[in-house]
Amino acid sequence: MKHQVARIHPADNVLVALVDLPIGTEVPWENGYVTTTEAIPAKHKLAPLGLSVGQPVTMYGVLVGKAKADIRPGGRLTTANMQHATNSYEEQGHQRPAWQAPDVSNWQNRTFMGYHRADGRVGTANYWLVIPLVFCENRNIQVLQDALITDLGYARRKNYQPETRKLLELMQAGRSVEEILSADLDAGEDTARSQRPFPNVDGIRFLSHEGGCGGIRQDAQTLCGLLAGYITHPNVAGATVLSLGCQNAQASMLQEEIAKRDPNFNKPLFILDQQKLGTEEALISDALRQTFAGLMLANRARREPAPLKALNIGLECGGSDGFSGISANPALGHVSDMLVALGGSVILAEFPELCGVEQELVDRSVEPAIAERFSSLMKAYGDSAVAVGSGFDMNPSPGNIRDGLITDAMKSAGAARKGGSSPVVAVLDYPEPVTKPGLNLLCTPGNDVESTTAEVGSGANIVLFTTGLGTPTGNPIAPVIKIASNTALARRMPDIIDVNTGTVIDGEETIEQAGERILDYVIRVASGEEEIAAVRHDQTDFIPWKRGVSL
Repeated sequence: MKHQVARIHPADNVLVALVDLPIGTEVPWENGYVTTTEAIPAKHKLAPLGLSVGQPVTMYGVLVGKAKADIRPGGRLTTANMQHATNSYEEQGHQRPAWQAPDVSNWQNRTFMGYHRADGRVGTANYWLVIPLVFCENRNIQVLQDALITDLGYARRKNYQPETRKLLELMQAGRSVEEILSADLDAGEDTARSQRPFPNVDGIRFLSHEGGCGGIRQDAQTLCGLLAGYITHPNVAGATVLSLGCQNAQASMLQEEIAKRDPNFNKPLFILDQQKLGTEEALISDALRQTFAGLMLANRARREPAPLKALNIGLECGGSDGFSGISANPALGHVSDMLVALGGSVILAEFPELCGVEQELVDRSVEPAIAERFSSLMKAYGDSAVAVGSGFDMNPSPGNIRDGLITDAMKSAGAARKGGSSPVVAVLDYPEPVTKPGLNLLCTPGNDVESTTAEVGSGANIVLFTTGLGTPTGNPIAPVIKIASNTALARRMPDIIDVNTGTVIDGEETIEQAGERILDYVIRVASGEEEIAAVRHDQTDFIPWKRGVSL
């Protein structure tokens, strides 16, 4: 049954509109009703008892802001009458009751079909990487891509050339601008794919970036750490690396970072130095031969059964809306708790979007050193933003605000629900790898692609990505499953959405039921049985974080 409003936590003094509420709508509050005194769009919040200047606003049971103008009973919260505010927190955790893990007895014997690697980890896909150590090699990366993907059957992008040709024909036939604008164009065609000679290799991924030289030496070290995370990733069979030769990010630095993550690394790895090889032709010819040989080796891999504890799931959100924190994100929280109970790993990142819920995460830390590291990283990140004239309060985007997330604390309180309720077993600083099962916190920006790139670099072999507004974000090597917070989005953008949790808002499903449905879908994706939208569209976003201020 669909309701008009939701009160997320018993301590909250605001309601979330689940549908558009015209002026004069009676909605339930406490043991009675309150009448809206202005129109409240769906996803936005109303103050049932009104708020006076300076009065705290509580959602999810935490402080998410304060009134900066009087708000009438039944009135709408906006950026004009509410401002960001959070409670302070202590590094010393408070005693919490033992975690009550969900019942996962029905999932204990479930498996997925994955690629077992020599280091004991299991991949959900099998890719070959082609990586530049420095931006100077990006052109050569593109040359290799042009040479390899079509004939090897990996070209996937939709081809809109027929539409361009039709427009050209209309112009040459003397049609007017008005006629061109109203022309009915045929849908683009998928690029024809030849038979793949390497059926057990899911693709070749080309990771162009703008780093490797300039900046500071720490930038090069961090980049090499991230690239090492991708090369040693269980979804990767091997890699071809192009180096100019003189850049800060030296091949030896990359090899050191690889050894940190996998001391017994034995995947095929080909590193080519352009300044040693000489001509472009020599470089490209060697790279083609070695990459082709690597693909022959990678094709020997086969999927085999693996327990669910071998899953390492990255939790991400982007283009969030006022429903994200009450449908998609808590559904992911249930998935997270189930996977932790099964012995798996999950990663909660986006530190600017944990602002206001720090005390909860401190209290959930399994030991004081973990809580202290989280607190230290959060404070350093926040201070760095303030130092350049910004701050976590500036995190919400125009789209977030338009759809009901009007303070960073409000956005953060909903975003944090992706992490469920399990204990925090580790706090990682970018680009450190996950080494412990359980809930890991990873310091990253809130930027969707930077954060997703980092989670995969730390070992996520699946990413669950919630969105209320819609985003096509993907990753080169890990499936990024897109989860809609509302049914309208799932219907409007079905080409980029994989799972709809608007069913929770619609009253058709509980959060727990949605979470179990998502986990079942994850198993099928991890087994190669389902092709997700981002893979279908060849959406392979890759943006390393340069450790500057990025919200």
